[in-house]
Amino acid sequence: MSKTFGCIRHLFTKQKQSSPMVEVQTLKLESGYGIKGDINANPISPRQVLLVRYEDILEFSIVPGELRENIVITGVEPEKFVPGALINFDSGAAIRLTFHCEPCKRIAHLVKSLKIIQGKRGILGVIIKSGVIHTGNNFQIEPNRFPGLSENVYERFLSFITKVPRGKVVTYKHIIQAIGVDNSYMRVIPTYIKKTSATAYPIHRILDSKGNCIVYIPNQKNQLESEGIKFLDIKSTIHQNEYFVYLKKYLYEDETIYLN
Repeated sequence: MSKTFGCIRHLFTKQKQSSPMVEVQTLKLESGYGIKGDINANPISPRQVLLVRYEDILEFSIVPGELRENIVITGVEPEKFVPGALINFDSGAAIRLTFHCEPCKRIAHLVKSLKIIQGKRGILGVIIKSGVIHTGNNFQIEPNRFPGLSENVYERFLSFITKVPRGKVVTYKHIIQAIGVDNSYMRVIPTYIKKTSATAYPIHRILDSKGNCIVYIPNQKNQLESEGIKFLDIKSTIHQNEYFVYLKKYLYEDETIYLN
C-alpha cells in the first residue's frame, strides 16, 4: 500500500503522574525509549507514545489533549492510520504504531458511550528512530510496514514470554510493562500463567515481583537451574527457606523487542 502524507497539529507531554498533559511546540523522540522527559518513556513498553487523528476527536467534540495523547495528526485517512503502520517525520524521527489505545473510564466523561469511540481513541506506538518533531511538521505514513500487535492482552502476554530466552527470567512487573497494560493487570498475570501450557510456553521463566519462584509452576526451580540460573537461599522471617533469583543478573531486558 502506498505512502500518504499528514501534518502534526498538536503536541503534548506529561512529566509527572499527578500532573496534567502540557501542550508544547516540540517533542524529542528517543529510539527504544520514548519521549524525553515523558512519564510513559520506557525501553520495553509498546506504548511509549499515543497518536490520535484530529478528525476523530473533532467528530466527538473532544478538545485536543483530553484523550491524554501526545501527538495529534491531521490529513491521514482512517484506513492508513492502523497498527503496524510506520510514520516517518521530516526530521528523521520514526514511530511504529503497535495497537489501539483502549477506551477506559478515564475518558468516560468525554463521550456518551465508550463503545462509540472504540478504535478512535488513538493508536499507541514505539519510537524506532530518534529525532525532534515540531507542531506543523509533515510526515509520511506507510500502512502495514510491521505486524500490528494483538489487541488481545493475553495474546500479547503469550507473544512476550516466548521471547524470553534460556538463562533469563521476567517478573510480573516486567511483563505488564512489556505488554502495555497498567498496574491493575498485576493481579491478572497469575490467571494467565495458570491457563497457559507449561509444555508449549516457558512459563517457568516467570517470577513474582520479588524474584521468587511461583508455587503453582511445577518444578520451576529445577528447570531454571538447568538453564544456568543460580538462586539465593535466604532465611525468611517465618524460619523457612525462600529462593530468590538475583534479578540484576538474570532479568531479561531487550530494549529492541518492538524496534523491528
